[in-house]
Order: sequence, then C-alpha cells, then structure tokens
Amino acid sequence: MGNQLDRITHLNYSELPTGDPSGLEKDELRVGVAYFFSDEEEEVEDRTPSDCGFSKDHSPTEDGPFSVSEVEYTAFCSQECIFSKLRETEDLNVYSGKSLLTMCKPGDLVELVATAQPPHWVIYEHYDQVIHLHKGEIRKDSLLELCSGRHGRIVNNRYRYRPLPPDLVMQNAVGHLGLNSGEICWTNSESFAAWCRFGKREFKAGGEAHSAEQQYFLKVHLSGSGVHTLVFRSLEDMIRERRRVDASGILKELSLVNGNKE
Repeated sequence: MGNQLDRITHLNYSELPTGDPSGLEKDELRVGVAYFFSDEEEEVEDRTPSDCGFSKDHSPTEDGPFSVSEVEYTAFCSQECIFSKLRETEDLNVYSGKSLLTMCKPGDLVELVATAQPPHWVIYEHYDQVIHLHKGEIRKDSLLELCSGRHGRIVNNRYRYRPLPPDLVMQNAVGHLGLNSGEICWTNSESFAAWCRFGKREFKAGGEAHSAEQQYFLKVHLSGSGVHTLVFRSLEDMIRERRRVDASGILKELSLVNGNKE
C-alpha cells in the first residue's frame, strides 16, 4: 500500500497488509489478515421526538444546544486513554442539522444520536453533504436529511488519536465512495468515519495484530452505580460492544461480557 491511497476492492477473506494508506503511522507496518464482512450498521430512519429521547419541550426541529440522556464512557489501551465521552469534562450537547451546517468544516466527524439505536457517524464534506457507511454501502447523503428526527454534534476529539490533515481525511472518505458490503472492512459507521479521520488500521475488522500484552478497557460510567470495566482484545470488538450497549441497554449487555464494578 505504501504512501498512496488504495481503493479497497478485495473480496471477502482476502489477505493483505493492514498498514494505513496515509503512511503517517510511526510504528512499523504490521501484516495480518483482514476479513471483510457485511456491515452491521443500524438503520437510519425517520424518527419522532419521543423516539430520539427528546422531551416534548425539545423538538428535533429546534436548533439547540441541549442534552439527551445517554451512557457515558472512557476507554483505554493499556494505560493510555484513547476515548472519552464524559459530560463532566466535555460538551455533550446536541444540535439540529441546521445548526450543525453552520459549525461543520470539511473532514469533521459528526455523530447523530437517537435512543434505542447506536449513534450514526459521518464525515462532513461540504454544502450539506456527508460521507458515511450505511446499509452496507459507503455513500454520500444530505446531512439535513439524515438529521430528520434526530440531533447531532461534532466529535473530532472523542478519540484521542492524532488526526490526519483534513485533505487526507476527505481523500480517505471520497476514495471509498460506492464500495459495498462485499468490498469493505468496517462493520459500522463509527469505525469507518473514525478510520477516515485518524487512519488507524485498528478501526478495520481484522486489521489489528493481537498480543497477549495488549488489552482494551472500556469503562462504563453509570449514574449512581459506579463504573463497570469491560476488557477486550481489539478496538473493533470494543466499539461493537459499546454500540450494542447504546442500542439495547446497559444492564443486558453487562451480563454478556466479563466486567467488574469499581
């Protein structure tokens, strides 16, 4: 792959180097097997204010900002914090699509939120256009249309990795437009959008070299009941589990994985 952006067109279960197309990573290239799956992305449907966790006083047509009820997290790789979503340390307010258009710049990560489904992540391009993984396809759509019935926020700093320059973020996103589930190696919109912005192979399914020493720790911050810590072998596994927690409820998911209450 070298330093050029390669359009991924391999079939399922192809074997290829899993280095980043930008060539900006400091660590040496690790070669592994990347398994390409149909995505498990959530449906992005029209939803009413009550579906999205907004009260009758907070219609999705309002500009915001205001807050929604949601689970908070921090995540670590070994001792390094790689992800943070805590209301006490950052702004988790959400905005209407109309307001987001006045705030977004090319290459921004945008998260669209609603209850009972995982958040949907997109890369903002320009003029209301975003690039995202949806229904097994990497496509371009209108941000305003995607925001129908929901609010969103810019989440450039949610992951603590060093971002790529905006032009490389857009090159990553645009370079994969049109690919479908038989040709991609991301299982959800978040992993694809985060890969576009940070270029980390760990966001790809099967793109991470496992070692006995490397572990990911997801700390689930529950109001009034402390912090639950879940352990994972890969970043992709951790992302998928966290998104399932967002979609189906924290108590159910905590019973399915190894975790402890701190």
